[in-house]
Amino acid sequence: MNNTTPSCATPAPAHVLIVEDEHDIASVLSDYLRHAGYSTEHVADGASALARIQAAPPDLTLLDIMLPQMDGLAVLREARLHTRKPILMLTARIEEVDRLLGLDLGADDYICKPFSPREVVARVRAVLRRSQGGADAQAGASALQLDETRWQATLRGTGLALTRREFRLLQVLARAPGRIFSRAQLLDMAYEDTLDVTERAVDSHVKNLRRKLAAVDPAHEWIRSVYGVGFSFEEAPAG
Repeated sequence: MNNTTPSCATPAPAHVLIVEDEHDIASVLSDYLRHAGYSTEHVADGASALARIQAAPPDLTLLDIMLPQMDGLAVLREARLHTRKPILMLTARIEEVDRLLGLDLGADDYICKPFSPREVVARVRAVLRRSQGGADAQAGASALQLDETRWQATLRGTGLALTRREFRLLQVLARAPGRIFSRAQLLDMAYEDTLDVTERAVDSHVKNLRRKLAAVDPAHEWIRSVYGVGFSFEEAPAG
């Protein structure tokens, strides 16, 4: 008689490929990610990164835009022909076209340099959770619906009467749940013309958004304030 009790195998940690030509930055990111429970691998140029992704896609790729041999956007474009695994862009460029192009090519999120390694770990965790969350992630995403063609938002099936600036601000926040945006980042990303808009106006619009969201669902804090930093959008289940 076999008295051996079967044991559940421990799942392997998610594997993160770091594509960064600045070795000091890559080393710090690797240390933080390993401490958070992930396995990591580092390559320093775009051609090597694409070959690695094509051979065996990692669970998530942290992909710098400015790379030798092949830039990050070209790597992203080619990688999306082989995998839908999450790719998170790292960029020192602040031009809107680079960010939008990266997202249109299939990036799951992006982080602007300089950044906190803790923020990178938090964003990696959030992106992996969304990509691996199955039905729970889909339910959380469906609680808020944004119709970009009509500039209309609904929360749990109830329409939200938003101004265009409020809609755009909510859109930017909701695209990256859990990510902390500074007021300066929100000004840059959510307002087409910032000449007549100040960071104080961002606070005012966030206050209005919170009030309108709370009128439909007062039990959940949809937009969280991070003291001295900025704001983040917090997902909640649809039910």
